[in-house]
Amino acid sequence: MKTNAPRNTAVTGKTAFVTGGTGFVGSHLVEELKRRGYGEVRCLVRSRLKWLDGLDIVPVEGGLDDEDALREGVRGVDYVYHVAGLTRATAWEAFEEANVRGTLRLLDAVRAVNPNVKRVLVTSSLAAVGEADVPVADETTPLRPISQYGKSKALMEERLAPYHADLPLVVVRPPAVYGPREADIFTFFKTVDRGLCPIVGEAHRPDLSLVHVRDLVRGMVDAAEHEATPGQTYFLGSEEHYSWAQIRDATMAALGKKALTVPIPGALVEVVGAVAEGVGRLLGTYPPLNREKAREIRRACKMCAVDKARAHFGYRQTIPLEDGLRETIAWYRSAGWL
Repeated sequence: MKTNAPRNTAVTGKTAFVTGGTGFVGSHLVEELKRRGYGEVRCLVRSRLKWLDGLDIVPVEGGLDDEDALREGVRGVDYVYHVAGLTRATAWEAFEEANVRGTLRLLDAVRAVNPNVKRVLVTSSLAAVGEADVPVADETTPLRPISQYGKSKALMEERLAPYHADLPLVVVRPPAVYGPREADIFTFFKTVDRGLCPIVGEAHRPDLSLVHVRDLVRGMVDAAEHEATPGQTYFLGSEEHYSWAQIRDATMAALGKKALTVPIPGALVEVVGAVAEGVGRLLGTYPPLNREKAREIRRACKMCAVDKARAHFGYRQTIPLEDGLRETIAWYRSAGWL
């Protein structure tokens, strides 16, 4: 397997292999690893470096379906961070291949060529919880996922069980994540920028965990490096739960604009999702708001507790919503997205 950069045979500091490094969360994770002084960070890359362009990383060409690339990536590293995954697709088979089989191929590669790895961090999602009997999920909440994406993450977690005996695994479940480079929640900010603010359900009821990407990746690295985390699962979210009114007001303040609030009854959001999906089909795209996402918005648990992560390795939210949204909106403008 070829890499696009020469290996440094005299690497100092920790070493890591990152999947999904070209994406939103993964690229911020790579930046956090480099900030902490990791000597070599290898990244699984299919073709383009995207957000990794200009960073001091070692690209490993391939995908989660390439066993040779996975073995090349994990060989000899201290830490493996598995962030790659599929969040939107029209068929279950695509979710299963990327999120379940792809993860197991990676773990098979680690077990085969680097069984003494210090830690393997696997990224799941709050979507794996789905419907819950409690308003705020914690790590003891049963998994009853609603969407195919959530079901694939729950199945992935289930399939990890045989690997816990051989590998020091830690699983993290983020809720909704925002920050520079994020492209799905961005559609909400774009809509507000155009003068409309859709709100589903009760505007002033705390309903959402929303974590800034830098808080998330700091928590991911802390979870991977702490000695007490193997075999554990953690939610990494915001310590505060937000209402849509809070998010609306902070977004308008960051934009310096007012927007008309458009209440959307819960029963109507699934209709909106179906219409958006139909339009997307005509345009050859699959929109962030689709029928499955609409069902999650209406029925799934969207808040999670971070008490366990705080107790085990000191996780905390450091970026207030207002500051994070100001930075995010400024980035969208500088990048020409707004």
